[in-house]
Amino acid sequence: MARFEIPEGVVAVEDYEPVARERLGREAWGYYSGGAADETTLRWNREAFARLRLKSRALPEIAGGGTGLRLFGQDFAHPILVAPTAHHRLADPAGELATLVGAGGAKAGMVVSTEADVTLEEIAAAARTPLWFQLYIQHDRGFTLELVRRAEAAGYGVLVVTVDAPVFGMRNTEQRAGYKPPKLSQHANLADLHTSYFAHAELGESLMFGGFMDVAAGWADIERLRAATKLPIILKGILCEEDTERAIGAGADGLVVSNHGGRVLDTLPASIEALPRVAKAVGGRVPVLMDGGIRRGTDVLKALALGASAVMVGRPVLYGLAVAGPAGVAHVLHLLRCELEIAMVMTGCSRLDEIGPQVLWDAGT
Repeated sequence: MARFEIPEGVVAVEDYEPVARERLGREAWGYYSGGAADETTLRWNREAFARLRLKSRALPEIAGGGTGLRLFGQDFAHPILVAPTAHHRLADPAGELATLVGAGGAKAGMVVSTEADVTLEEIAAAARTPLWFQLYIQHDRGFTLELVRRAEAAGYGVLVVTVDAPVFGMRNTEQRAGYKPPKLSQHANLADLHTSYFAHAELGESLMFGGFMDVAAGWADIERLRAATKLPIILKGILCEEDTERAIGAGADGLVVSNHGGRVLDTLPASIEALPRVAKAVGGRVPVLMDGGIRRGTDVLKALALGASAVMVGRPVLYGLAVAGPAGVAHVLHLLRCELEIAMVMTGCSRLDEIGPQVLWDAGT
């Protein structure tokens, strides 16, 4: 079979996963698929969607509908974005450039990771679809600001600042697979980052509090970042009402409800379970997005019904990339969009702004 052909029988997003497992190396599979500890949150992300039931409507009036939306000054054909994930070259030699081609083919926006295998400038130069840049605040705040300036100069539309991973989660699946992550300075976008600060720890010192957490990002960093750039800032990794208020108070222009794909702290609630709380606390002041566990267009509909303006999809895109390169990425995103449109028709929604709790069977009960 040719590298970029969709395998026979792959007709749904979840069909890509077993094929990707066969084609990826053991280490790459462990890195992409694994979650934290016992992977309970990873499992809950999927199970929580299955518990939400939809309410269909007979003879819907949906003429003239569509899935288009506008977010942070950019127009999107549909509310499904490629989530920021690292190391796409584990799946395809062209890395994020291959993912970008697929995203463009599916008319999907893409969020580029700080830890991409291709520089943010190379990706932007090849882009034919809206791009956002995911930012980790580095221990070197000056270097962090340089990343922001590079993203601005390259034309990225939004900064997506990850705030839910101050430490590296205990990913046992990844460890058992023997995956060894590259040093920070070995990443394409972090080549000049000085990392010797972390080499001083001695046996017996606290791994978290002996210096590392002293330089971890805090709310003051978000406030400084807000003052330093005119780009919209979205905070990714908000799960509770308390952090919602702090985020908006610090100047966030949007939030992503996320548990980091279940990769940092196990037994956190599923993202879709946390979404209604965050959306209620936001009260329409800023857009809310979510990620975690989306495998069907009905999942997208459920997220929008519970307060999300758009969703981000991570692992399925990587699995599509591993199986069929850019064609696989485009196919994954196309399937989700088609299923969303079918679900909208069946629940009587002609436009995204018509999707609300009324499409859920248990709404209000």
